[in-house]
Amino acid sequence: MAFANVIAGKDAKVWIVRGEEFRAITENPQHTTEMMNLLTRLLRKASKIVRATLNETGVRVGRSGEGTGRTIKIMCYDTTSWVRENFEPQIEKFNNEGKDLKLQMDYTSDRLDVKTAKYAAGYDAVCLFVNDNADTSALWVLSMGGVKFIAMRCAGFDRVDTKAAKALGLSVARVPAYSPYAVAEHAISLLMAVNRKIHIASVRVKMANFSLDSGLLGMDIHGKTVAVMGTGKIGQILCKIISGFGVNLLAYDVFESDEVKNLGGTYVSKEEIYKQADVIFLMMPLLPATTHTINEDVLPMLKKGVILINTSRGGLIDTNALISGLHSGIIGGCGLDVYENEGEYFFQDYSSKSIKDERLVAMLGNNRIVMTAHQAFFTKEAIDKIVSTTVENFYNFASGLRGSDLPNSVC
Repeated sequence: MAFANVIAGKDAKVWIVRGEEFRAITENPQHTTEMMNLLTRLLRKASKIVRATLNETGVRVGRSGEGTGRTIKIMCYDTTSWVRENFEPQIEKFNNEGKDLKLQMDYTSDRLDVKTAKYAAGYDAVCLFVNDNADTSALWVLSMGGVKFIAMRCAGFDRVDTKAAKALGLSVARVPAYSPYAVAEHAISLLMAVNRKIHIASVRVKMANFSLDSGLLGMDIHGKTVAVMGTGKIGQILCKIISGFGVNLLAYDVFESDEVKNLGGTYVSKEEIYKQADVIFLMMPLLPATTHTINEDVLPMLKKGVILINTSRGGLIDTNALISGLHSGIIGGCGLDVYENEGEYFFQDYSSKSIKDERLVAMLGNNRIVMTAHQAFFTKEAIDKIVSTTVENFYNFASGLRGSDLPNSVC
């Protein structure tokens, strides 16, 4: 019998296997081979992380907030110009406030996935956005590299495998609310653009075509039946704005809002909304129960000529059903700030590249669709809130808070 003392430098997880059980596995040649292959793969991946820590060549990053004293090192993924322009001054301000803590944020334009996760080797935390892919594999690499905290600079976290994060001891926090007014107001902007053909009229006028014809004909929103599906904070604000148009307001949510009722809104079933609504706003979170709320089966139920507006989550609409509904005339127009397969394209410049997504190409070429690229949140007030809350989340983590103890905790 042999013994060995193993001392962990920090918290560790230990699995205990009975000796005879382990020998039974290792004596099987097939199991032994599979085990060696697995260990080899793990060793290779861990070696790459160590090399990335010691030698950062090939990692294209910038840096802000270096200082003395206790420092939290952060890798910020999916960085675009607005991210640096807004985070850098806030981090500098934080570091100049005389706290015993300094934040050092490095930036990469690459999105997080299993391949780019090694960029964060040697960092304490990462800062992620809506299209970063924090799946099990990416989280495992982050954890192996020393990352303990994930700060989402957004409200959504559907691309974060929270079960894997918990298992790996990673804390995740988000920005639960920034400016619900921004998203609600953008939804109204899309409605007016679709209804009054602003996108078509603007192009015509710039080409010195000042004529009027039926291609520019809209309708009064006043007096129409407008439905808001999802009456959380943003949905409630939207109801307040749209009620000012003098509409017949319908609403749908599993949790009914007294504020919406006080505005004159009536809660009805989804089927009743489909039958009555001239305009439908989708303001729901993306859950298994809400995925493809608008689908092929729903099309025959919709009031002919209905206008759909979605500033929430792309997966609420089955894109094939949307295109079919537009071609048949069941859907009269659509305003979109989100798309179910936006991850590969949104927040990037594809003006000189080929778009391979045929459904996206079809929507871009349809003049009854007004589409923006996930910019509903993008106001000065919202960005200020996103940055300040994210910096606050880093401070709370550095103060020793973990998991559900974090004020804006996801897990």
